[in-house]
Amino acid sequence: MKKYLLGIDIGTTGSKAVLIDTNGKVIAHSTNEYPIIVPKPGWSEQNPIDWWNATIKSIRDVIKTSGIEPGCISGIGLTGQMHGLVLMDKHNKVLRPCILWNDQRTIKECKIITQRIGKERLINIAGKPALTSFTVTKILWVKNNEPEIYNKITHILLPKDYVRYCLTGEYGMDVADASGTCLFDVGNRKWSEEIISILNIKKEWLPAVYESSEICGYVNRDTARATGLKLGIPVVCGAGDQSAQAIGTGIYAPGTVSVTIGTSGVVFAAIDKYQSDKTGRLHTYCHAIPEMWHLMGVMLSAGGSLRWFRDTFYKQELIKARRQKIDIYDLITYEADEVPPGSEDLIFLPYLSGERTPYPDPYARGVFFGLSLKHSRCHMARAVIEGITFGLRDCLELLKDFGIEFERVRVSGGGAKSSLWRRIMADVFNLDVVTVNATQGAAFGAAILTGVGAGIYRDVGSACERIIKETDVTKPNKNVKIYEQYYQQYRKLYPALKEKFKALSDIRADRR
Repeated sequence: MKKYLLGIDIGTTGSKAVLIDTNGKVIAHSTNEYPIIVPKPGWSEQNPIDWWNATIKSIRDVIKTSGIEPGCISGIGLTGQMHGLVLMDKHNKVLRPCILWNDQRTIKECKIITQRIGKERLINIAGKPALTSFTVTKILWVKNNEPEIYNKITHILLPKDYVRYCLTGEYGMDVADASGTCLFDVGNRKWSEEIISILNIKKEWLPAVYESSEICGYVNRDTARATGLKLGIPVVCGAGDQSAQAIGTGIYAPGTVSVTIGTSGVVFAAIDKYQSDKTGRLHTYCHAIPEMWHLMGVMLSAGGSLRWFRDTFYKQELIKARRQKIDIYDLITYEADEVPPGSEDLIFLPYLSGERTPYPDPYARGVFFGLSLKHSRCHMARAVIEGITFGLRDCLELLKDFGIEFERVRVSGGGAKSSLWRRIMADVFNLDVVTVNATQGAAFGAAILTGVGAGIYRDVGSACERIIKETDVTKPNKNVKIYEQYYQQYRKLYPALKEKFKALSDIRADRR
């Protein structure tokens, strides 16, 4: 009987299921979307039940599309958006909407955590400073602002781990995703007794942690009925989306670096020993591989910036594209390709949701700099793509400063599909930009981890060598020098505007 592996990704915009065979061939995939709730400017939430309903539909879709017998699925792996706070009570009910990774409400709590633990000590233990993205800041916000909910907490989970609970009835979390809570002793791959104690968080609220390929539950009867899956299929712990994405592009050994352009933009480097960046600009996590870690730089609005641009400046075209079932981004990149490198002196700062790397600043905002009468929508489209790429280079430069050596990057995510964007990346980075045959992202990586847990592959490295192959290399060309000049101007803009961003926020705060 042929065996199959199922990866599920609880993303920011939708739940994706990917079914592969043991050679890595994608048999079927399906994504079902759900909304983001924005109760106030800078806030971002979702209802966990929306994830589960979308997951049920995605699983049913791939089973129907593939035509396979559910009993042929050897295991299920989970991945998903990181840092989101899911709170559950003693009756296993969700207490409030999940506060997402890109929510910016916890500035006050970041300061409290830093004062109590100390920035240097926190970075040493958790691999990162207290920033609005991380789960611990959201826990303290609920304590300070919603005490009636805080007092009912029995379990704290991350998004994909809520879906695991729905699948299996079991609570658990992988070390890679737990690394992003800022409650984790990343070097020792366990919950930090010190941080938990100082912040007076009950340890019993936190689930048991596992390595990513460990089995931590089995499909239960309710799930089997709802999804069409076979009762008792093993579910491996999985990984946060960035570790799973890296596995899905073959980033499993030291010296390999990837760039992923999704809603956020992520630069990822695998390392074989725990190291923390004392400046707090790069963040260290457990990798989805035992005894491996990774350094990560994150832009909060990478593909998210281009999506905003699409929704704002291509409204009519978007309606038409959806009706005709064509990709609106093909039109945007076609128009951008009509504009010369540097967008005729137009520079975009992609800080629409604040920023994390290299500037951990929730007040930062997007800017078009150099806008003039000669600039059109086409210029702005190219400037957005170039600005995002400049931000990704900021992250790569930090890796170099940290002593990580590399001559090429593997790229994935929506941005990697565009030949124009790959050319811009090669020229801005002055590096070879490489794509691979695996294009289903984090869900594909979760499926690989499932194969390791199910005993189909010996380990993650051998699985990646068997499955993942390079498909295209884009080399830097004559535009490297042009982009170097524009990048140096880009780097000067945030320092010049930093205090202005904060002053702008203060005006809004004074009017409340």
